[in-house]
Amino acid sequence: MNIRGRNKVTPEFNMSSMTDIVFLLLIFFMLASTLVTTNAIDILLPKASGKTENKRSVSVSITKDLNYYIDQKLVGQSVLENELVQALSNQEQPTIVLRAEKTVPVDNVVKVMDIANRNKFKVILAVKPNN
Repeated sequence: MNIRGRNKVTPEFNMSSMTDIVFLLLIFFMLASTLVTTNAIDILLPKASGKTENKRSVSVSITKDLNYYIDQKLVGQSVLENELVQALSNQEQPTIVLRAEKTVPVDNVVKVMDIANRNKFKVILAVKPNN
């Protein structure tokens, strides 16, 4: 006489539902990340291999149309020095991050560097990393 039960529980774990959940989360985060936009001026930076990090600084951006921006605020070239001195007056190590588009003439970049040199500001030239 055979008394064994026919309903045996298999000790295997079914992963198909887990992979479905992971796949749906992956799709969700991929779609959500494309909807995030940064509030920055869109300029093409020159490429270089170095990387610098600075905690407190003022960003000066020069677009290809020779518009000057201090932390995303449009500033005329004639009042650029006064605005920079005002923005950096309360910092103990004043630093300017210079973001000049690669088609901007060197003369315009040197003008900002000259302003920084006269006022003893440190200048960091922002570049696009080489990949």
